[in-house]
Amino acid sequence: MKKADMILFNGKIHTVDADNPQATAVAIADGKFLAVGDDTTIISQYEAEGVQVIDLKKKRVVPGINDSHTHLIRGGLNYNLELRWDGVPSLADALRMLKEQVDRTPSPQWVRVVGGWSEFQFAERRMPTLEEINAIAPDTPVFILHLYDRALMNGAALRAVGYTKDTPAPPGGHIEKDSNGEPTGLIIATPNAMILYSTLAKGPKLSYEHQVNSTRHFMKELNRFGITSVIDAGGGFQNFPDDYKVVNELNENGQLTVRIAYNLFTQQPKHEFEDFDNWTKSVKLYQGDDMYRHNGAGEMLVFSAADFEDFLQPRPDLPENMEAELERVVRLLVANRWPFRLHATYNRKYYPFFECV
Repeated sequence: MKKADMILFNGKIHTVDADNPQATAVAIADGKFLAVGDDTTIISQYEAEGVQVIDLKKKRVVPGINDSHTHLIRGGLNYNLELRWDGVPSLADALRMLKEQVDRTPSPQWVRVVGGWSEFQFAERRMPTLEEINAIAPDTPVFILHLYDRALMNGAALRAVGYTKDTPAPPGGHIEKDSNGEPTGLIIATPNAMILYSTLAKGPKLSYEHQVNSTRHFMKELNRFGITSVIDAGGGFQNFPDDYKVVNELNENGQLTVRIAYNLFTQQPKHEFEDFDNWTKSVKLYQGDDMYRHNGAGEMLVFSAADFEDFLQPRPDLPENMEAELERVVRLLVANRWPFRLHATYNRKYYPFFECV
């Protein structure tokens, strides 16, 4: 009989076995279940010197959760840079937290609030105003992202990124300007969120050492919610292999607390085919191990087929060259037996090409 590393007992364990749906104890070895059953049976068979025995005190035990679409790698590199408003009950509380963060943030670093909140969670039922943000932070750059539709930037942030009355907005983006033509600090995805990502990417990064620490903090936060494995969907400004060095190092040192299967996301409009052609030749599908491995292509395959997330804006027509560009990349991936994923959230377009894949 194989020796257990750990025994959990006196718990409520859902077995996902219709014939035996409930148990109170499990024995585990090398991260895998050896046996599931009642306390007396499991302890009598598997308890031994050196085995960790944990009393669950009647608490529920569930399998680790898999998040099948997230951005752990990019998020980990930036997590310690972010002020979180998740679950904050009032805008007054959020602004107080913002002031405290501004007061302790060293120059030239920014204060960033990157998603995870909505004005509807606040008692005031509104977003902060630019005037409120500028009053709190006249000199420290502040960037506050609201969903994927807009961002609020104070004057210091506008100066840091160099936005002036002469700065053109990228296609699908909007820089709000006042009656004198000066940027107000509001930027909007109309509906392309690239203006939000590209502006955020202008802020100072953490040092490599602090990126390692930040990624470990982010994984612990995911663990706190029961997430033990993810599929990382790549993302804008997540370059391969440079931005993957941190998770590579953590995996080599046995410090990953979340299993990661990662997809490769092209970063070069008009040169997507070249990216995937290079990667299919240099990256072996599923290379890695049980904790960290390659998983295929996406979520971006070609920029002409890019999806957008500002649902307050109408979905623009996709360019005529989209299908030809997408087909060329997909045929390359299929020829190399690479799985792929494509970010699609609107329900207004029909892609007949995908019937033949």
